Amino acid sequence: MNRKDNYKNKIIRQIALEYILTIFGFIFGFLFLVYMCYNFAQMFTWQPYDPLYIILSFIKEYLIFFILLSILIGLSYITYRFMGRPLRYLDSVISASEKLAHPTEEQIILPDSMKSVQDEMNQVRENSLLNARLAKEAEQRKNDLIVYLAHDLKTPLTSVIGYLTLLRDEGEISEKLREKYLSISLEKAQRLEELINEFFEITRFNLSNITLEYSKVNLTRLLEQLTFEFKPMLADKNLECVLEIEPDLMIMCDVDKIQRVFDNLLRNAVNYSFEDEKIEISATKDESDIHIKFSNKGNTIPKEKLSRIFEQFYRLDSARSSKSGGAGLGLAIAKEIVELHSGKISARSEDEVVEFEVVLPLG
Repeated sequence: MNRKDNYKNKIIRQIALEYILTIFGFIFGFLFLVYMCYNFAQMFTWQPYDPLYIILSFIKEYLIFFILLSILIGLSYITYRFMGRPLRYLDSVISASEKLAHPTEEQIILPDSMKSVQDEMNQVRENSLLNARLAKEAEQRKNDLIVYLAHDLKTPLTSVIGYLTLLRDEGEISEKLREKYLSISLEKAQRLEELINEFFEITRFNLSNITLEYSKVNLTRLLEQLTFEFKPMLADKNLECVLEIEPDLMIMCDVDKIQRVFDNLLRNAVNYSFEDEKIEISATKDESDIHIKFSNKGNTIPKEKLSRIFEQFYRLDSARSSKSGGAGLGLAIAKEIVELHSGKISARSEDEVVEFEVVLPLG
């Protein structure tokens, strides 16, 4: 039996019980009143020509009829009142439903007998307000980031155009200077490509559903290849990547999606790591799961930021000009991929150590 049926049956039982108790109370109360009035009338000496005596004598002669008629009238009124209660409840629910269509901070108030329904509707109202607020905040963050990225596109594009214009207009330019201008133009063009890719990333994240294609993967080789591909990025900050994992550790997963998770986590570790430090990647397994950890030395992340680190479009570094500042989707996408694999991802940060842990099922 679902919750709706429980509410309905509870209200029906409550109304029926109150109806029966009210009827019995009325009948016994009325009979007691008749008894008291009869005894009270016996205390007086009545004259045959007294109008009140004539009326009371008539009532006494047809006492049973008057009692039954009074009880019938009373029962009819009680029934009428109780039949109107469900309609009044329905009016209250309709009025409350209108408030749910356009929820406000004002509490929904229903009759006391419908407190369970009132609490449920207020919970729906609060959830609607919360979802609307979260959606508005997410939309605002996305809009802000798009504005920031659009603004950032101008800087490298202007540089590329400027240096290419110099190369075109300067007829007699030294080979060394030509090489310098080309190198800067290439660097700015690469940064421009990164920013454009972030626009596509936002679109893919919001408009597509991630589906998994499972296969048996050598996790050891996957992580070894990943660390090798990151050598240029590691060298820029003089970082060393240490991998601790047993040989040929196998796992069932979507290799492309999981590689993307690890890529995001290692890229995040490189971007926010102190220079001249180590990044440690370890993988261990127990009876049912594999635990993969990415650890680096960097600024301790405050708890309020750590709790939001897997949100869409959230960036630790809000400066839009930051070279390491992405669209704030890497960790959010990583979380979705891991959870699609029935796994978990978590982050902790203390004493200038930042650690991300991914837990994936073995089978």
